[in-house]
Amino acid sequence: MDVIQAQWRRERPDLDLSPIGVFGRIGQLAGLLGPPVEAVLARHGLGAGEFDVLTALRRAGAPCKPSQLSDLLMMSRAGMTSRLDRLERAGWVERHLDPADRRSLRITLTESGREVIDATLTEHAATLARLIAPLEPGEVAALENGLRRLILALKPD
Repeated sequence: MDVIQAQWRRERPDLDLSPIGVFGRIGQLAGLLGPPVEAVLARHGLGAGEFDVLTALRRAGAPCKPSQLSDLLMMSRAGMTSRLDRLERAGWVERHLDPADRRSLRITLTESGREVIDATLTEHAATLARLIAPLEPGEVAALENGLRRLILALKPD
């Protein structure tokens, strides 16, 4: 990115293209983070989608409706059904009728599901800590704050 930015400064000194460095590095970072994170998930028999559902259920601490999970993970109801089918076949979630509304379901983690997500999350957290270790704590906080502000500014209402 430094070379690209230097080339643009030489060719178009009239433009402030410094944001290219920021967004280019965010793209590079996303590409570098994928393989080690995916490797952790794969060791536990999970894809990113299954990991997202299991972590959402684990964080909730209580049974969830499929529609709540769909909304939380910003995905279609059909996509959620497909993920829940796979997780149920693996023995990691169960569907139960909602006692308050027998027309809807509640999704719960099984004991096996809780064990797999706890083990995966423990390794995932260690991997992320290792990946961010080159930064000082203040740099981590500043980066997180800057990215949060940028996301909020760019996010559609």
